[in-house]
Amino acid sequence: MPDSPPPPTSSPRRLRLSIGAAIVLALVVLSAAVGLGLMRGQAAPAESVPLATDASADGGGTTGELYVHVLGAVEHPGLYVLELDARLVDAVAAAGGTTDDADLAAINLARVLEDGEQIIVPTVGAAADVPGAVAPSDDRIDLNAADQAALETLPRIGPALAERIIAWRDENGRFQSVDDLLAVPGIGEKLLAGIRDGVRV
Repeated sequence: MPDSPPPPTSSPRRLRLSIGAAIVLALVVLSAAVGLGLMRGQAAPAESVPLATDASADGGGTTGELYVHVLGAVEHPGLYVLELDARLVDAVAAAGGTTDDADLAAINLARVLEDGEQIIVPTVGAAADVPGAVAPSDDRIDLNAADQAALETLPRIGPALAERIIAWRDENGRFQSVDDLLAVPGIGEKLLAGIRDGVRV
C-alpha cells in the first residue's frame, strides 16, 4: 500500500498572518508619523504670524502745518508755512537766510516753533526784540518792537499811522534808522521831527 502524502502544514497561513500584521503595523506607524508631521506643520506657522500691524496704520507721526511771521535781519521777511515740527532754523532758511549784520547769538536756532508766532532776528548790537518792550534805561519807543498801542502814545500818531508803521515793518523788515519812518505813507519831515526824540531802533 503506497504511502499517503503528509498532511499539509499550517506554515503558509502563519506566513500570511505575519505579513498582514507587518502591513498593519507599518500603516499604524506611518499614520502616527504623518499625524505628528501635520501637528508640527500646523504649530510652526502660528509662531511666525506677524502681529505688529498698527505701526503702519498710525502714519508714523503727526502731520500738519504752522504759520510763522519772520522779521528782522533776514533776506526775505514775511509769512511762511512750515511743518508742525519745524524749528527756528527752518523759519530763517525759509526767509532766505540771515543778513550779514544778523546777531545769531541772540536767538536759539534749535527752538521748536509754535503756530502763529512772530520771529524777529536782531542785528548785532541790538537786544532780542520783544513786542511792546523797551530797554530798562531808555523810555523811547522801539520802532521794531512796539505794537500799535505803544505807537499811538507818540505825538500826532493815531491808529491809522500806527497801522501804517507796523505794515511797513511787516513788509520791509526792521527799521534801520529813525529816518526810515519817512518811507511810511503819511509821515513827513515835520511829523518825524516831532517824534524823533521819542523813538529808537
